[in-house]
Amino acid sequence: MFLKLIPDNTDIKFTRMRIAALAFSAALIVGSFFALFSLGLNFGVDFRGGVTIEFTDNEPIDIGEVRNVVSALGLGDVKVQKIQDFAGSEEAMVVFIERQDAETDVAVADGEDSDVGDVAQQDAAVQVQDALKALLGDDIEFRKIDVVGPTVSGELIQKGAMAVILAIGMMLIYIWLRFEWQFSLGAIFALVHDVIITLGMFSVTKLEFNLAIIAAILTIVGYSMNDTVVVYDRVRENLRKYKKKDLGELLDLSINDTLSRTVMTSVTTLLALVSLAVFGGEVLRGFTMAMIWGVLIGTYSSIFVASPFLLATGVKRDWSKQTVTAAA
Repeated sequence: MFLKLIPDNTDIKFTRMRIAALAFSAALIVGSFFALFSLGLNFGVDFRGGVTIEFTDNEPIDIGEVRNVVSALGLGDVKVQKIQDFAGSEEAMVVFIERQDAETDVAVADGEDSDVGDVAQQDAAVQVQDALKALLGDDIEFRKIDVVGPTVSGELIQKGAMAVILAIGMMLIYIWLRFEWQFSLGAIFALVHDVIITLGMFSVTKLEFNLAIIAAILTIVGYSMNDTVVVYDRVRENLRKYKKKDLGELLDLSINDTLSRTVMTSVTTLLALVSLAVFGGEVLRGFTMAMIWGVLIGTYSSIFVASPFLLATGVKRDWSKQTVTAAA
């Protein structure tokens, strides 16, 4: 017996909900912009610059002592947290040191000042390692040491933003060539909708925003576009079959036809992501939360944002010429 989360032949009138969905999406977008401008994002070491040191010890580690020792060095804002260690019984801990002048240097892309900042970060990493060895002994193991100076952090911000913009732009061209301009604008509107609301979620929750989150956003863009293309492909197919059917009814029919596939894909993806969020530890928490939120908002936008957009702009009803050309 096959598992079916959604029964066959559903007849949900999605287009009748478009006004409520539009108001809901508008509220989320406005709230996201407000949060971004008023609260900002909690940039991690990747974007602010600083030092991340992960270490382990066979003996129990006092997080308070570690914080006091590292803070006494006067290197910057210090954050210390324990992480889950599935490799054995060792206790693992991560020390984050963010530069005190991060806000003024974060836009530096090149030059003598940024070179000095890079050297200072390397020196800070050495000082922290020496202090930890003096506190816990030479038996501690440094698993990972990441040093990000002002030059690198400035480049990462620029390249991260460029990667998201380029991905959305390439999607725009792809959908435009495969379908029509109305489909392309609807898909891009849904993608921008998803990205803005995801950024707003990170601003409100104050989860750390780092390179892993950029990777998650790019994955969300691809996931949302995949859902949207599946619905759009069924819309185009039904436009060829039902040339006289009301466009609103045709959109409802197309969404209902693909609803079972959309829900099943989202649920199975969420099962994997929830498992990763529960057992993946602190290091992967931001990434998994971004992905979980992205799957939810991406599924919502493909049904309630991208498809009703076609109703507002109108689409070509006669696809017979394209059918003949494709067959040839």
